[in-house]
Amino acid sequence: MPYLFTSESVSEGHPDKVADQISDALLDNFLAFDPESKVACETLVTTGQVVLAGEVKSDTYLDVQNIAREVINKIGYTKGEYQFSGDSCGVISLIHEQSQDISQGVDRGSKEEQGAGDQGMMFGYATSETENYMPLALDISHKILHTLAEMRRENKEISYLRPDAKAQVTIEYSDANEPIRIDTIVVSTQHDAFDADDEKMLAKIKSDIISILIPRVKAQLPAATQKLFDDQIKYHINPTGKFVIGGPHGDTGLTGRKIIVDTYGGKGAHGGGAFSGKDPSKVDRSAAYAARHAAKNLVAAGVATEILVQVSYAIGVVEPTSIYVDTYGTSKVGLSDGDIAKKVAQLFDMRPFAIEDRLKLRNPIYLETAAYGHMGKQPTTVTKVFESPYNGRIEKEVELFTWEKLDKVAEIKSAFNL
Repeated sequence: MPYLFTSESVSEGHPDKVADQISDALLDNFLAFDPESKVACETLVTTGQVVLAGEVKSDTYLDVQNIAREVINKIGYTKGEYQFSGDSCGVISLIHEQSQDISQGVDRGSKEEQGAGDQGMMFGYATSETENYMPLALDISHKILHTLAEMRRENKEISYLRPDAKAQVTIEYSDANEPIRIDTIVVSTQHDAFDADDEKMLAKIKSDIISILIPRVKAQLPAATQKLFDDQIKYHINPTGKFVIGGPHGDTGLTGRKIIVDTYGGKGAHGGGAFSGKDPSKVDRSAAYAARHAAKNLVAAGVATEILVQVSYAIGVVEPTSIYVDTYGTSKVGLSDGDIAKKVAQLFDMRPFAIEDRLKLRNPIYLETAAYGHMGKQPTTVTKVFESPYNGRIEKEVELFTWEKLDKVAEIKSAFNL
């Protein structure tokens, strides 16, 4: 029997994503001026207010209020009518020193012996159903909202958009787990107040989303995926009615509340730990990236068409407590999943410092991860500039999304005789 699968995404202006981006901007600034910083920074945003809290161990000092305001303005919350703007909101900092009870379990005489920053299990997932090895429903959801944000900034074809938005895509699959068609698309977007009555306003928004936004999204997709769009798609556009009140004024936002949006949209699995605001000594983040790196390279090498990799840790312990692999019955190498996991352990060093070093995670690379997913983006090298009244100005060339590199494929093929 064919079945339906759904994933959602949220925009950079969604309250939880505003909080994630502020937390990761703070992390980037700490790492830019002190790469050895230990950071676990949480953010709360609500009407006219930002609260920063968490634990930091660093040799640098930052103007955290100004960093938060810059992020908010860049997202697009720049008008008083939003009841939340970077220039006028209050910013309260409750950040304090990292607990010595935690740091004693992580810090070691040599970096190679660095212990895990916490216990827990982390997952990485990859599938061959898209070019970026991501689940298709999530990939399309991200593209819908990223394109919507581009159109908001262009302010041409659609001129009434505000920053907050959500999207959801439902795909029909065959018994062979192949996508057949897109069944449903849901888009809820914040908008300016209209002079027209609610019915006319909603009709205008629905028409613009279906006739302007969706074709622009579709054009970004491969030909095979474009064929999944047909005239039978069910559209729910702002299904609750008008959406003028939004962002942190409409709904309080917190760091780490969109962990499924951040990863695989409900496919694979999730260990439960959030990413944003955490330096790479926190394996919640670094090991999840390492597991994605392993899963993506394994699928690209042809080990299987779908792979889940789990890695687990004990706080303060160097070696992972387990590595697990599930190929969902799609293995192409004639080995059990347990045997594949043993090879993964040999191919990928999952000690915390080894992950940091291999993926270059002690660089200020995290703000770019904090909206539209941490996985599936194109690895690239950029120059980032950081300025501080206390530390001066620094330029750093950094590699973004190193865990998305297909740099282990040849080695994997050799190990599996592919």
